[in-house]
Amino acid sequence: MDLNLDAFWMPFTANRDFKQAPRLLSKAKDMHYWTPEGRQILDGTAGLWCVNAGHSRPRIVEAIARQAGEMDFAPPFQMGHPLAFQLADRLQKYVPEGLNRVFFTNSGSESVETALKIALAYHRLRGESHRTRLIGRERGYHGVNFAGTALGGMGPNRKMFGSSLSGVDHLRHTHDLARNAFTKGQPEHGAELADDLERLVALHDASTIAAVIVEPMAGSTGVLLPPKGYLQRLRDICDKYGILLIFDEVITGFGRLGAPFAAQVYGVTPDMITAAKGITNGTIPMGAVFVKQGIHDTFMQAPAGIELPHGYTYSGHPMACAAALATLDTYDEEGLLTRGQAMHAKMEAAVHSLKGLPNVVDIRNTGMVGAIEFAPRAGAAPGRRAFEVFLGCWEEGVLLRAAGDNIAISPPLIINDSQIDQIVSTLEKVIKRVA
Repeated sequence: MDLNLDAFWMPFTANRDFKQAPRLLSKAKDMHYWTPEGRQILDGTAGLWCVNAGHSRPRIVEAIARQAGEMDFAPPFQMGHPLAFQLADRLQKYVPEGLNRVFFTNSGSESVETALKIALAYHRLRGESHRTRLIGRERGYHGVNFAGTALGGMGPNRKMFGSSLSGVDHLRHTHDLARNAFTKGQPEHGAELADDLERLVALHDASTIAAVIVEPMAGSTGVLLPPKGYLQRLRDICDKYGILLIFDEVITGFGRLGAPFAAQVYGVTPDMITAAKGITNGTIPMGAVFVKQGIHDTFMQAPAGIELPHGYTYSGHPMACAAALATLDTYDEEGLLTRGQAMHAKMEAAVHSLKGLPNVVDIRNTGMVGAIEFAPRAGAAPGRRAFEVFLGCWEEGVLLRAAGDNIAISPPLIINDSQIDQIVSTLEKVIKRVA
């Protein structure tokens, strides 16, 4: 394929390196991609944590095509269309009880930005406009808009942009190799790390803190599971001081951990949940913020007019709504949102079989997700060993994701046993070679 690669400035990519040796995908179906040359690639990443039902599913494809011919766009400001209301009503049934108001966005980054703005406005409407401080967590990822970048805890994502938002602080992360290495499921140690919020309360005063945002399971930094009791402890401290708790479930939402949302897996209900990715199976950009009714009702008590001056041209886009409804149909018909429970044991045994390979210092798993952490290579850039494993697996016909010193596995939820075995056997071969 003769392509001019110059004009496209690629996101989160080493552009100069990539364009010397491009990795191109041209077709996808179910569990596989194909390169322009016809080479088949097993998708071990669900695209980018988003194609949970597999690629090019007929019901979703047909819904998008039908909607494009019926109504391609409708303005979302002071206007509406039936699909947006149908989708919001249906979505509320998948989240924990009480999170029954839905605000539509177009991505996870926008969902995070929206939830944080709702939090600030909510406190202002309640007469607590002094609550402006926002708390994230080290090694967290909340997208790439200014607020999400500031609250995220990944240094390389922050260092080029300066102090992008004032009034931000961070909890310590929960990754503890010394005590929790090679844990299967939730780590035993680390619930006390939630008490770091008490330290920030003492430092800043609770009356200044609007919200805490965390990923229940951090995905982009290498699949970091919450220690047992950690999220409940965080919930209790937020309740104690009147602080809103936001779960960023852009990655964990829609079945990744074996339930519709991680909040249900861990038995902790936040005040808001941000979602995207799996909401449309990655087909049409879309995101959502699920909000407790009490927060929503506070806005409805304001003077008549626009209660929340916020939104996007493509909020609740008709084609995205059609894709999302068809995606939910597919999830429901095939039991995909809970399939991670049935596949958990297979995935766990498979990934932990890699223990003992050269430079493997940790393995983590839950539901339909796993990670292998490598010792850094002396004298090399951070994450170089994991990136070489990623490249090696690509050459062997398996697409995985390098995240720092980790390889993350997050396949479509339709994966079968033999395909899990293919991923792991490929990893074993490549790890031994890369060492």
